Amino acid sequence: MKKKILIIGGCGYVGTPLSNLLANLGYKITVIDTAWFGNHLNKNNNIIFKKKDLRDINQSELVGFDTIIHLANIANDPSVEINPNLSWEINVMAGYQLIEKAIKAKIKKFIFASSGSVYGIKKEEKVTEDLSLVPISTYNKTKMVFEKILFSYNSKMKLYCLRPGTICGMSPRMRWDLSVNILTLSALKNKKIKVFGGSQQRSNIHINDMIRIYKFFIDKNLPEGIYNAAFEVFKIKDIAKLIKRKTGAKIVYLKSDDKRSYKQNSDKLLNLGFKPKYSVENAISEMIYSYFKGKIIDGIDNYNLKKMKKLNIN
Repeated sequence: MKKKILIIGGCGYVGTPLSNLLANLGYKITVIDTAWFGNHLNKNNNIIFKKKDLRDINQSELVGFDTIIHLANIANDPSVEINPNLSWEINVMAGYQLIEKAIKAKIKKFIFASSGSVYGIKKEEKVTEDLSLVPISTYNKTKMVFEKILFSYNSKMKLYCLRPGTICGMSPRMRWDLSVNILTLSALKNKKIKVFGGSQQRSNIHINDMIRIYKFFIDKNLPEGIYNAAFEVFKIKDIAKLIKRKTGAKIVYLKSDDKRSYKQNSDKLLNLGFKPKYSVENAISEMIYSYFKGKIIDGIDNYNLKKMKKLNIN
């Protein structure tokens, strides 16, 4: 019998294709999401959707699941800065309440989506999971604090924290506010790629590999802990050059005060037996293909900051 999985934030950029894939494979999926950015879940008898805020989840709704995948949060630095208090409430306090309820509901496994940005600015050639965290934005800080809260419960259930790099590639709930994605879209629509700075190092992961990692942790009995999830490190200007080769767009360099730079090392995950299959170049090619096939949607729902400002969320 396939496992019952609760995905909180399952209508998001990663959550949507993750939920759709698992349901297609026969897993019993329940998605809880506010659907602020729309609902692109497939119609599937294996998916139950509940439109609900993370803060309003009842303990009874958690009973009977094998695993909780917690993806719901106010995502990225600009969105958090709209209302920092709300971000602390959702990203930290609501998460804390969720853990308490999950323990009482006897959940066996809890998988949390953190972020590689918690490392801040690192000069080390290999940014591994045991390095200090120096978050430089409110968003990064909320992720770090919730990680610490989460692992204070490590005797209560199996806990996993994934720290992805910048995710890229196509999703039914597409985001055009992520570096590889927005640079590619700009090249296609404007024939121009604006690069702010360019020397910043970014760790990247294709969305399909991110989804495969969640399935990997669902299916296998793995050591608990924190795992980086990023397999390619690029300077922003090198991503732009790769896109230029594929589109012929012009690169325009602009000044930037963005000092975030880090090179995540994911050997800990790879040593468990996970093998990535996709690349940044794959993601760029897929977006180019979708664009020329007329499958690209570029609206307010594809930008977290713009949509949250319109919704005036509090």
